[in-house]
Amino acid sequence: MEIAERTADLRRIVRVVRDEHRIIGLVPTMGALHEGHLSLVRRSKENDDFTVVSIFVNPAQFAPSEDFRRYPRAFEADLQKCEESGIDLVFAPTTIEMYPQGFSTYVTVEGIAEALEGASRPGHFRGVATIVLKLFNLARPHRAYFGLKDYQQLKVIEKMVRDLNLDVEIVPCPTVREPDGLALSSRNAYLGPAERRAAAVLYRALVAARDAVAAGERDAEAVRSAALTVIQAEPLAEVDYAAVVDPETLQPVRRVEAPALVALAVRIGATRLVDNMLVGVE
Repeated sequence: MEIAERTADLRRIVRVVRDEHRIIGLVPTMGALHEGHLSLVRRSKENDDFTVVSIFVNPAQFAPSEDFRRYPRAFEADLQKCEESGIDLVFAPTTIEMYPQGFSTYVTVEGIAEALEGASRPGHFRGVATIVLKLFNLARPHRAYFGLKDYQQLKVIEKMVRDLNLDVEIVPCPTVREPDGLALSSRNAYLGPAERRAAAVLYRALVAARDAVAAGERDAEAVRSAALTVIQAEPLAEVDYAAVVDPETLQPVRRVEAPALVALAVRIGATRLVDNMLVGVE
């Protein structure tokens, strides 16, 4: 396994791989790797000849009031997991390497990036789209892998790829969950024991919404209320948003006559967690 910290080294390695006509898969991460990340790695290992994992806590996607400085970092453990997973290359740049002095160019994806997380975290997706485009330009992957847990992020990246005619296939991968349904996330490390137990309420709320639709409920507000009722019964939970939206546009729907996405952002204590589930799907 090779480790590149400089963009020039990454470009040099990728150039050789491309010249050998090998297929490159990219798994972009912010580190603190868990089974969710490793499931993306396994998909790339199955599909591609050469797998690149990027590890970079991207400051551009954090607001000044957010948790950039305390975001979980476990670089040595991450490298060990990458080695054990058979990764070919880890790209782990410094902030100054990715955002050199004078950097002032950003990518803005309009429309789909403005709802849900975009409304709660202004500027977040500008930072996400910018760093992902830079990684695409540097690693030149044939495929890139993103988890459905961050559904809106996936859709923002897909739209950027379409709109800018980028030559990369985006591969969505299923959410990986704990036995009680909690979606794996690096931020789960913030949770104390009581908060960890409370955090399972997100999944229970999604299941309640799914079950309401399965039982014949079509009014989107009633489906949303089914999820909210579950969350509001948990004392440690505070809802940021709960929405029933179109899976492609992420705009609210009035009725669930076709598959819809139930999207949640909930604070458990001081930790903000997101999750989602498609409902109305056989």
